[in-house]
Amino acid sequence: MPQAISYTAHNSEVMAEQSVLGAVLLNNERIDDIRYLEPRDFTGAHEMLWKVILYLDSMDKPVDIMTVTEIYTRDANRKMKFEELGSVIYLSQLTSSCPSSSKSAVDSYARIVRKNGNRKRIRSLADKIRDEVDGDYETEEEMFSAVEELVSDIRPQESGEMRSMSESRQAYKKHLTSVAERLRTGFKQYDEWSQLHRGWLYILAGRPSVGKTAKALQLAYGVAKHNPDGGVVLVFSLEMGENELKDRWVSNIAGVNYVRLTQKKEELTEDEHRRIDKALDELDGLPIYVQDKPGVTIDDIRATVRRFKKKHGKIAAVFVDYLQIMNIPQRKNEHRAQAIGKVTSTAKTLSRQYNFCFVMLSQMTRESDNGEEPKLSDLKESGSIEQDADVVEFLWHKRGDLEDNCKVVRSYFAKGRNVGENRFRYKFEWWYQRYKELERASGDGVLGGKKNRK
Repeated sequence: MPQAISYTAHNSEVMAEQSVLGAVLLNNERIDDIRYLEPRDFTGAHEMLWKVILYLDSMDKPVDIMTVTEIYTRDANRKMKFEELGSVIYLSQLTSSCPSSSKSAVDSYARIVRKNGNRKRIRSLADKIRDEVDGDYETEEEMFSAVEELVSDIRPQESGEMRSMSESRQAYKKHLTSVAERLRTGFKQYDEWSQLHRGWLYILAGRPSVGKTAKALQLAYGVAKHNPDGGVVLVFSLEMGENELKDRWVSNIAGVNYVRLTQKKEELTEDEHRRIDKALDELDGLPIYVQDKPGVTIDDIRATVRRFKKKHGKIAAVFVDYLQIMNIPQRKNEHRAQAIGKVTSTAKTLSRQYNFCFVMLSQMTRESDNGEEPKLSDLKESGSIEQDADVVEFLWHKRGDLEDNCKVVRSYFAKGRNVGENRFRYKFEWWYQRYKELERASGDGVLGGKKNRK
């Protein structure tokens, strides 16, 4: 081996890289099998060599000793790198010393290269983090965000594998016979139409005082109650304490007046106390977990999700009340809308990665407070929210719309992945913090999977 290639790396690492490079020079078809390898997975001069190979392949040119040499000698900088590599002699040695260029063998070599590359990046991460935390940050969250970004950067950039229709047929047949990955909510009309889907980012939006939190808590209770094997339900409350949430759940389940429960506790009767205890017994038996910490970040949520997934195996749903008051760090020169976009895209990724429904409450703009049906642009800081969301449900109230002296809250699904649009009506019994379904309004017929607007 030419002296130029004897850079500081373990012999096994160098041998694995040499085997990969030699096999590719012998058989160009192997490139497609190991395209997941990145230049940074290689050490020293091998990194540049892999870049050259990928460049030639992207240009639909053959990859061999002659074409690689020609690319290297085009400019002075690459030529110098070629001399470090060991020139044409070293390329010839790579091909002659390659143990095997079979698909299975090359994949094994490539896996070793990827593993070594990951280890190399993790070792260097400590120094990068040390430099990063010495920077000038206005808040601790900005610092943690910067460190999280460094950790994300070292992750391998996996590429998906294309499969033919025949290769995926069996998996599809299994999909047809499997139970749909959906969660019942206890709202009969909604469950007959759609149900909550695992892997969804579900945005529940409305103006203040319309009843977003009450609807979300009733959904959380319904998911925990009606999906006994569905997994845990996690509720992040940024605005209310745990006891305030329990007040609402108990009032709803026990049918105890919310005002008496919260403001006239000394007047509660024995029968009301008995119903409260029964409601608490029911809540105790449900897999609902609450965190009432203000200023939660999406990274806090991710860490909690990982911990509960490891401990309990399944997560059914995660509720966050609400998006706009989360602690959303902004990097230098980053707009708030961009920072919110990172939160919603991370939320969407988490829901798919850990197979749960992520229900995130959101505010609406002041302009939407006009008693008319909302639209997606009425979402506060809407751009990335409506883009990342699988489902957007608006809660709104038309002035003067009452049923039995109760406010009628209208639900409009303005966006629904695989389900289209829909409309529902609820009687909001605020004294029980309870939503009750009403008959469908006239003119809400189905046409092409969407509801007609009259």
